[in-house]
Amino acid sequence: MTTVKTLLALPGLRLRVRAGQALLDRPVSRIYVTELPDPGRYVSAGELVLSGLLWWRGPGDSEAFVAALAKAGAVALAASGADSDGIPEDLVEACTRHGIPLLEVPTDLSFSVVTERVVLALAAAAEGARKRLLSAATEDASLETLMERARAEIGLPCWVEPTATATELVRRFVAAGGRSLEADDASVRPVGGRHALPWLLAIGGALTAAQAEIAEELAGLIGLARTRADEVRAVTDRVLEPLLAALDEGSDPHAALTATGLRGDLRVVVARTEGSEAARGILTELLPPGALVGPAGETTWALAEDDGEWPDDWPAAVTAALSTVESLLPCRRVLIGISDRSPVSVLRGAKEVARYALAVAGMRPGTIEVVPGGEIGMHRLLLAGAPDDLRAALRRRVLGPLLTYDAEQGTDLVHTLRVFLECSGSPTRAARALHVHVNTLRYRIGRASELLGTDLTEFTEQLDVYLALSAGS
Repeated sequence: MTTVKTLLALPGLRLRVRAGQALLDRPVSRIYVTELPDPGRYVSAGELVLSGLLWWRGPGDSEAFVAALAKAGAVALAASGADSDGIPEDLVEACTRHGIPLLEVPTDLSFSVVTERVVLALAAAAEGARKRLLSAATEDASLETLMERARAEIGLPCWVEPTATATELVRRFVAAGGRSLEADDASVRPVGGRHALPWLLAIGGALTAAQAEIAEELAGLIGLARTRADEVRAVTDRVLEPLLAALDEGSDPHAALTATGLRGDLRVVVARTEGSEAARGILTELLPPGALVGPAGETTWALAEDDGEWPDDWPAAVTAALSTVESLLPCRRVLIGISDRSPVSVLRGAKEVARYALAVAGMRPGTIEVVPGGEIGMHRLLLAGAPDDLRAALRRRVLGPLLTYDAEQGTDLVHTLRVFLECSGSPTRAARALHVHVNTLRYRIGRASELLGTDLTEFTEQLDVYLALSAGS
């Protein structure tokens, strides 16, 4: 990073400090030459302003000039008194008052020489910064260390912004079409690498050309660090595979569970990314630290500890985050099912709950669907564990006469019966839902009772019939 103090040490310039001795650590972004009495509209933050003072006509002229530099964010003024009989005293006073370091340029020194030396110093600093960042990356420095060095080189706050956070910066980046975003308050560019959910490099302010070059280099290096960390994690996560196999095979999972290091209550999560194998990458980003994620594929399983602090709004938060970056996702749909918090003793059942929650997500119309097991009725979870042939046979056994009657008569007593039971057996509510007279509703339910040979006002009979109805959906 090139500072005002750095310029004082450049050979051949012989600059002398006339004001702002305590402000020489400011970083310099570029140099700008002007002779305008009010250059504010043309000066950018971080610039060293070079002037021959041709705008100065007498005492009092310096106030407006220096105030404009301060407002624009100039870091220093380098001035030559060759055409003003030395540096005017009111200029020294104005620079002191507005906090602008004032550097006196020797009268025998050409501005072209000053400009050339400063430009070369800025270019050398940028190249040195890129080399130092590359050195940090090749030394396997942590991401935190890399970001610390980047802040020092760029001279602005720098941080990584995962797109799964759905922050305002992420929204602005998506609105810009997933391309680099430049604004006065922040500069954003995508981190390199092929990842299901990209990271963003955010820098707190507008960038100069030199800073932008360093930022591009940094974005690539962060991508390499992320890829390296993902590869390490993939090896660690392989301890989950024997446990998933044991749950599928019905064998004792305890030995495999011990190898994972997971303790206490757990949640099983499954994701499917239609059209790509991005499920692992998405779960890796969305699940809390410590979760284990299975191998990559269109469908991927994961296991996470739940110590009672799992956020209740996790499904809604995940849906919001993925919906924000929907246009950046490498797949047609993202479907996620999650089990209830479960002790180890029922882990196999928790896996089935997550599996059925995923199936329910697939039946919903959205591009992003996240379904927790707690959203699904008990009867549906119980039916989900039965093979398709068994469910079809049970449905036919209980509802056979009604199904046959509807097929022959062109009626829909099956639908009427389902609405009636879902309205808690209330003829009035069911009639309103079906838009028929209550007497018509009572007649239809009576006819269904006759065909089924059962009393549909009895709770246990209602339960059997409703399970049979649900077995077909």
